[in-house]
Amino acid sequence: MSHGPRSGLAAVSSALLAMSRHLEVRDVLKTIVASARELLDAQYAALGVPDDHGGFAQFVVDGVSEEQWKAIGPLPRQHGILAAMLHEARAERLADVREDPRFEGWPSAHPDLVDFLGLPIRDGDEVLGALFLANKNCPRPQGGCGFTEQDEELLGILAQHAAIALTNARLYERSRELTIAEERSRLAHELHDAVSQKLFSLRLTAQAAARLVDRDPSRAKGELRQVAALAAEAADELRAAVVELRPAALDEDGLVATLRTQIQVLDRAHSARVTFTGRGVRALPATQEEALLRVAQEALHNALRHSGARHVDVTLERCGAGAVLRVTDDGSGFDPQAVRRAGRHLGLVSMRDRASGVGGALTVESAPGKGTTIEMEVPGG
Repeated sequence: MSHGPRSGLAAVSSALLAMSRHLEVRDVLKTIVASARELLDAQYAALGVPDDHGGFAQFVVDGVSEEQWKAIGPLPRQHGILAAMLHEARAERLADVREDPRFEGWPSAHPDLVDFLGLPIRDGDEVLGALFLANKNCPRPQGGCGFTEQDEELLGILAQHAAIALTNARLYERSRELTIAEERSRLAHELHDAVSQKLFSLRLTAQAAARLVDRDPSRAKGELRQVAALAAEAADELRAAVVELRPAALDEDGLVATLRTQIQVLDRAHSARVTFTGRGVRALPATQEEALLRVAQEALHNALRHSGARHVDVTLERCGAGAVLRVTDDGSGFDPQAVRRAGRHLGLVSMRDRASGVGGALTVESAPGKGTTIEMEVPGG
């Protein structure tokens, strides 16, 4: 194995754990590159994910400053040794990359690379990317490569686990894309059922007012007041839909701030009073925070659109190492069992699925004329 400062089983284990800890593709790529450079004690490391047009969809480097990277210029194309790793799918270990007949040069701001170790990251027959390191921090043997056969073997192990981590990250992002598509489809149906109908009513009322202007001005004024009311309701529906279409800023702001912002907007957009209280909530795993946010949005949607509530209160508070969310309204309420038997779930099935999907639980308390409380509890991460 490498004799760098991070050699040994503990360093390998640390690198593999770091790769499996991330779910976003970009984070996984950066972790792979940083882990490889540190583990094999190299000055530079890079990982390129190919596109279908002879270039790279993503190219991540480590050991190069941001200013240096900007000065280098556009991403490389799939040529020379990079192309060989992608298309021939075999490792490359070179004493001096500049003397290889496939070497085609690099931009003036590019650092000088000498000894070189690279290999493809593969998932079965598919090449996911090309990973390479350069300039090992050790005395180079005369005319030989600083990277050893043991380094190549170690990088191969790292690449196998990198393929797993990268594949999982891609599946996770695909799952998120499907979830977003489902949310947008739901909103499209809501807009069709609510806003479109109000706009149609507004058009008919405006036409009636136009016909009455000369014949019955008093009735025309009443119709125009109705036009104004319908327009205001349509605007409220659109505002609420826009709030849900915006991507939640969970990564930047956290769950408490994101919920507070959305609830403030809903409070302004609806006639019902919508309030929020957060008590001592710690940061939770991203999947749990997203599930809590989506359940809160679904519960608020039901309360504001269907229950006729005058007040909706949302609380999020710490519960052991986890958190508990409550959405309570003073609306018309319903019989949960009757709703289930009638096949009208009011989003309860999806809310329960979201809760169970992150190891949590969802309870619903409601009765006709008694309002509704939806509670979701999640454990700590």
